Amino acid sequence: MKKSLTIHDIAKMAEVSSATVSRVLSNSSYPVSPELRSKILRIAKEANYVPNMLGKQLKTKTSMTIGVIIPTITNTFYSSVILGVEEIARKNNYQVLLCNSFQDPVLEDKYIQAMFEKQVRGLVISSISSDKKQLKHFIDMGLNVVALDQKVEMEEVCQVDFDYRKGGVMATRHLISKGHKKIAYVTAPLDRPSRVSIYDGYASAMKEAGLEPVVVEAGNETYSGTYEFENGKALTRKLLAGGERPSAVFACNDMTAFGVVNELNGQGFKVPDDVSVMGFDGIDFGQMITPPLSTVLQPTYEMGRLACNMLLDMLIDGKKPDIGIMLQPKLLERESVADLRG
Repeated sequence: MKKSLTIHDIAKMAEVSSATVSRVLSNSSYPVSPELRSKILRIAKEANYVPNMLGKQLKTKTSMTIGVIIPTITNTFYSSVILGVEEIARKNNYQVLLCNSFQDPVLEDKYIQAMFEKQVRGLVISSISSDKKQLKHFIDMGLNVVALDQKVEMEEVCQVDFDYRKGGVMATRHLISKGHKKIAYVTAPLDRPSRVSIYDGYASAMKEAGLEPVVVEAGNETYSGTYEFENGKALTRKLLAGGERPSAVFACNDMTAFGVVNELNGQGFKVPDDVSVMGFDGIDFGQMITPPLSTVLQPTYEMGRLACNMLLDMLIDGKKPDIGIMLQPKLLERESVADLRG
């Protein structure tokens, strides 16, 4: 492997001290003649010199990198969040180090430790781990954290939250307002705050209307690129095998809803003529399928932007926001829900 060029190599080529090269390449205010500065910059460029940022961070105890840990990159919900984070980071000359935990709490903890070891002092995380000891340890060591999507109950953690329960109520009431009475809720394991909150909203709206909840929950969650889609199909098969067919199915997220639609079509049922389908997230693909998916919109891009702004306030100004942010749901009414009212 070819050895990386160092400032000492540049110094030899320019016939100056390593300290002088360091001052020029770091754009120090230390006086260096314009001619010598130009010579050093020219040599560095011609030699394709790449600065050792980690070494600089260790020396100065500063880092221009923030970390992001998400459960899965295959769900475009998180892709949109990351784009929002990157927009704000880029505008502030920060780089983003992205880790995908593959829905694995153990791997999530390893990534948190790895980022801290790489001098990353700011982290945006959608945590799936029920045990926050590792995260707490590194927060106590100086790690700044902003949580999104999944709530982290720690005073030191800033939160960009979403009113999942309200979204669950909103989606269910929409189906009821269209004349649906037998409304099933299909969900991945209810082991995360967001999923539990959506379910609570669904159950509350059903009880309010005097209707009986019908819930089909998945078993253990295993990672694959198409897990949520396949889970939607599996939950639909389980639902249809259980007895009376519902007039509407409310899915815990849009990717699961896509699986519901696919399985219904595969079994000869038309959406929404035979069964209506409601999603949750508002990802872009929802308007591309047939029929376009009715869903609850989460402002994912804005969620990422807000999370990054909050984190940079902590890193740059040392200011921890006094309160978190609670984003509100919006109903996207499309063509996957039939109106059963006469």
